[in-house]
Amino acid sequence: MAKLIFAMNQSLDGYIDHQGFAPPPALFRHFIDETRTLAGSLYGRHLYETMRYWDEDRPDWTEPERDFAAAWRNNPKWVVSQTLTSVGPNATLIQTGLETAIRHLKRTHEGTIETGGPTLARTLTDLGLIDEYRIYLHPVVLGQGKPFFAAPPPPLRLTATDRIAGDIIRLTYIPAPPP
Repeated sequence: MAKLIFAMNQSLDGYIDHQGFAPPPALFRHFIDETRTLAGSLYGRHLYETMRYWDEDRPDWTEPERDFAAAWRNNPKWVVSQTLTSVGPNATLIQTGLETAIRHLKRTHEGTIETGGPTLARTLTDLGLIDEYRIYLHPVVLGQGKPFFAAPPPPLRLTATDRIAGDIIRLTYIPAPPP
């Protein structure tokens, strides 16, 4: 059975913004290695459209960027959207029956399925489908943006802290059992 994790970069003040701070080389290498091990990725429309950047080779890419693109393309992707009518290579569109579809994915796959984007994560959290939360905490303050948690998070229990690259810490949480 697959484990569904919600993982994203976050500022010290709780915001996500892929434009506000880029991962340094060591963290980008970590993401390449993590992406290679995934059973797949689950996206909402907005994040999927952002990630589609990696579908087409760019002549100015560095070797790590080419490595990430190859790893990303290799993974199956499931895209939750009621507005898209098609998705790109190695991707499947989920338009209805979200809870049933995600429970099926978890039951029929092994390893880790990663999801990103706070809006989709909120829905998945409300359905009790996220098994683990990974916050890659960056030492920056954005002062605005999209919060990592789109709603108050469920009770969580810290299970690990890892220094990933320089001053970036990965905080790993799991849903806490009810009191």
